[in-house]
Amino acid sequence: MTTAPQPPPASTSFIEPPHGRAAALFILTFGTFVVGTGEFAIMGMLPEFARSLHLSAADAGYAITAYALGVVIGAPLITILGARLSRRELLLSLLVLFCFGNFLSICMPSPELVEVARFITGLPHGALFGISALVAASMVERSRRGWAVGRVLSGIAISTLVGAPFSTFAADHFGWRVAYLIIGIFGCITFLGVWRYIPADQPNRKNSPLKEVSAMGNTQVLLTLLTAAIGFGGMFAIYTYLTSILQNVTHVPEWSVMVYMVIWGMGMLVGANVGAWLVDRKLDLAAVLALGGSAIVMLGFSTVLHQPLLLALAVFLIPTFVNGLGPALQTRLMDFAGDAQTLAASLNHSAFNIANALGAALGSMLLAHQFGYSALGVGGAVLSAGGLVVYLLAILVLRRSGQKEIRQPIS
Repeated sequence: MTTAPQPPPASTSFIEPPHGRAAALFILTFGTFVVGTGEFAIMGMLPEFARSLHLSAADAGYAITAYALGVVIGAPLITILGARLSRRELLLSLLVLFCFGNFLSICMPSPELVEVARFITGLPHGALFGISALVAASMVERSRRGWAVGRVLSGIAISTLVGAPFSTFAADHFGWRVAYLIIGIFGCITFLGVWRYIPADQPNRKNSPLKEVSAMGNTQVLLTLLTAAIGFGGMFAIYTYLTSILQNVTHVPEWSVMVYMVIWGMGMLVGANVGAWLVDRKLDLAAVLALGGSAIVMLGFSTVLHQPLLLALAVFLIPTFVNGLGPALQTRLMDFAGDAQTLAASLNHSAFNIANALGAALGSMLLAHQFGYSALGVGGAVLSAGGLVVYLLAILVLRRSGQKEIRQPIS
């Protein structure tokens, strides 16, 4: 049964960081940048990774799968096990595991052991993002939660814009193990930053894993997570094969492939910030625009594969719309999760990775059945539209229950 969201606290009710809000938000954003780089880095350095371990490109891809599996399993598991820890304590513990996994990756001699290390590295991923968003929201007025969440999650977009290309450069010149060494060191820096700048909130030692899980029965939470698992998938159906499209269909010069990747990263960054701005004004509108707009742009994507300039515009707009969905869903989960705040926030990123797998699998199926690369845009649009249908269903269920979310207007 859907429970009514609690009325917002007074606008002055928030946790004051010990060394200022700016420093705390920066270190949280830096942390999502580092973890995002750890996730996306291997996509750019996969050729060097495969050569080093004497693997085919297809077999090397299992390291990506292992990481994604770690994310999906780790987000709920770690959050439930850490139910009695404070958010700061849990963040520090997760960063230790993230650093350990990256350092373990560079020590493993065989592909199988590297995959185990990547699985371990993925375990804290979802919880790190989710808890970082919750901590950021706790440090600002309710009317600015969307801004704070978008600010922190923009680190993921920056990782695609800066971190992943830098990792590719490091791997090409020094080897993929050095790239992961640098990521691990940056993880240690994040640990020190969290230790110093993040406020020490009070843990709930009486909380129990069962209470955290039972609170997840909220229909609005489940529908919001389902929106994420479907709605983000279209972006990955296209992004997974973007390089192949540029090389085999658009026939752009090899050097310009990186330009399109940078444009994609810029779109993600703009989407995170614009989406966060809109969330603080009208959350439902932000989600509907993100899903509906992305469906339309993806349909357009299918028609411009042979036109480099229009394709560049589509490559910018697709992640702009889709990534604008992130702050909306993360903030909506805060409104409805009740006693499962941490678990719901972490599961949002598990849903994101499910969308990653769903989108990539759909793209692979469409290409395997000879529908061609243009079908990726249509398939992606279907997933965005599916996410929109689920979100509208969530709104309908909420209204039929006679309840509505109370949001404080921005000052």
